[in-house]
Amino acid sequence: MLSVALAIVALDQWSKSLVRHHFLGQGGEPIPLLGGVVQINYVENRGAAFGLFQNQTTFFVLVGLVVVVAILLSYRHLPRGSPLLYLCLGLQLGGAVGNLIDRVRFGHVVDFIDLRFWPVFNVADSAITVGVAALIYQLLLASPRAGAEDRAS
Repeated sequence: MLSVALAIVALDQWSKSLVRHHFLGQGGEPIPLLGGVVQINYVENRGAAFGLFQNQTTFFVLVGLVVVVAILLSYRHLPRGSPLLYLCLGLQLGGAVGNLIDRVRFGHVVDFIDLRFWPVFNVADSAITVGVAALIYQLLLASPRAGAEDRAS
């Protein structure tokens, strides 16, 4: 779990650093990728998902800290032999820490992946989303099947 989280934080901060350098240091224009379907575009998000609740940095720092502490404290209570659960929580932890670093350092989160039909996001946001979706899958879909198979044996 911790190695996944560290990898996400490293990738998130590295990618944001590249984007900040390109756009702030050189006044860069959006960079089209995949035939323009995706763009790299610098956005300072001072709110939450979809740009909601703008300029609530202190609140979001506190929420981020609570999430990080809750995941870390739950670690020792997690069932052993559940790699998907550790992966899910590692993704969520890494994403939370990545965005928390931005909020503390800059007062906003750097977003840059622009699908042009969806709000701009970053690597940390992606990790959180995938981690939550996989956790929901495991809790709602995978676990009941495993329990049913155990009862049938």
